[in-house]
Amino acid sequence: MAVHKRPAAFEGVDGFSYSVDILTDTTGEAATPWGAYLFFVRWGHGEPEVQGHLETHFIVRGASEAVVRHQLGAMLLANVKATLDGLIRTRTAG
Repeated sequence: MAVHKRPAAFEGVDGFSYSVDILTDTTGEAATPWGAYLFFVRWGHGEPEVQGHLETHFIVRGASEAVVRHQLGAMLLANVKATLDGLIRTRTAG
């Protein structure tokens, strides 16, 4: 996102296009009050309309929103893609 000023996009193992964003929220835990996770938007074939989404649990937890966003932002794109494909496979198997 920092390089292209837009969310990264991938083709999932299901053949759909996905864009990804980093989202943050409070954890409710005093030691690590902030968490960050990946949110994948699935786009339809043809017309660009949202068909659904997938999201991870908190991948990182920390003391501040800025810290967890920065830590998750350092994740390699190959790992983000692997995470997406794992979520798709879990959804398909379930």
